[in-house]
Amino acid sequence: MDQQKSKYSPLLYLTAFIVALGGLLSGFDTGVISGALLFIKEEWNLSDYMQGILVSSTLVGATFGAILNGYLADLFGRKKILIFTAILFFIGSIFCAIASDINILIISRFIVGLAIGVVTFATPLYLSEISPEKIRGSLVSLFQLAITMGILFSYLINAVFSNVQFGWRWMLLFGIFPAIILGAGMLFMSDTPRWLVSKGREDEAKKVFQKIEPEIDADHEISAIKNILKNENASKKFEFKKWMITPLLLGIGLMFCQQWTGINTIIYYAPTILKFAGFNSNAGAIYATVGIGVVNCLMTFIAIFLSDKTGRKPLLYAGLAGMAICLFILAGAFRFEDVLGASLKWVSLFASMFYIAFFSFSLGPIILLLVSEIFPLKFRGFGMSISTMSNFLFNFTVTLSFLPLLNKIGETCTFSIYGVIAVLCIAYVYFMVPETKGISLETIEKNWIEGKPARKF
Repeated sequence: MDQQKSKYSPLLYLTAFIVALGGLLSGFDTGVISGALLFIKEEWNLSDYMQGILVSSTLVGATFGAILNGYLADLFGRKKILIFTAILFFIGSIFCAIASDINILIISRFIVGLAIGVVTFATPLYLSEISPEKIRGSLVSLFQLAITMGILFSYLINAVFSNVQFGWRWMLLFGIFPAIILGAGMLFMSDTPRWLVSKGREDEAKKVFQKIEPEIDADHEISAIKNILKNENASKKFEFKKWMITPLLLGIGLMFCQQWTGINTIIYYAPTILKFAGFNSNAGAIYATVGIGVVNCLMTFIAIFLSDKTGRKPLLYAGLAGMAICLFILAGAFRFEDVLGASLKWVSLFASMFYIAFFSFSLGPIILLLVSEIFPLKFRGFGMSISTMSNFLFNFTVTLSFLPLLNKIGETCTFSIYGVIAVLCIAYVYFMVPETKGISLETIEKNWIEGKPARKF
């Protein structure tokens, strides 16, 4: 393994690090609302419904961003799209901080959502296209690590400003800093060689290949990409083919598994859940949430180290099983809250932390990795765009329905529903998801074209 790693240029890892900062932005703006919401709700006396609208407005924006970015990324390139994303984050963060009423804040969060929709698509796409297959899992998983770091950063910022006047405005404003870092860093990056070849810029693609992997046969790689493009369609007009239905439905199904197992109920509403469980003050609930953020970040390293060793599916099995157990524990804790008494808040906190831990090395990074791998080169932008759009639509429905579900059917039934879905997702992974470890993107595409069943990749 050390010999394999030595073939890769430090520039490859630097590029992956800079690009992965898109995840930091996504994570920050996903997590920061959890703490800010407690204070916004009190300042503007928001109902459960309006809280859901505020949180989910970001997801509506993300859905629109996902719809647009596939076409734009294929047209303008991955690099320019990421720079555009940084600008959107910057503008949206400022508007959020100065919002004069709830309607302006909702619109501002919608702008932030547009950026999240773009970056959730463009970052893993860029990373998958620039990564050698032997370490593709590790490099693409950097995106999820950056998301978890962004969430942890947002929780820490929430804690810092939890006792400060206009604290929620400072919380939301801090999104400008990762936006500046991403935008500035991308100015010095090249576009991906696979996109460059698709645009006939083979000389540029060859230089990029040689920079990131000096010992690579760049001509051979470019020839393989050109053959794939030639076999698809010489026309630049989009043409959906029958064999593409399988990877497209797979991408949508994977996103359903990621969202409807309840992850963003914890990310968006962790302080709210902990207040239900017995943490009395806003600040206390926010401080407890920081622990969830730390676990989320640290456990992602497991996926980085193991996704290219054990494979994608074993991590998904382990993660889903653990998440299901934690969800049932959480449901049981609220069912027997009279018995647990003051212990309920600690059981809820630790169940949430372990739930996040299992998600962080499985559905978090592995789903995004798989979705970045399963689509053909020429239509990768379209396929990932549809998958990303479905991710945010599923996220939207979970987020908007969560508080009403808690109030209507209670915590026990709500968390039990997510637990049952997690169990069903284990079966889905077994029967429908291919193992892509160590397989080149071109070979994955060839397998789909030949109609090879996913379980036999």
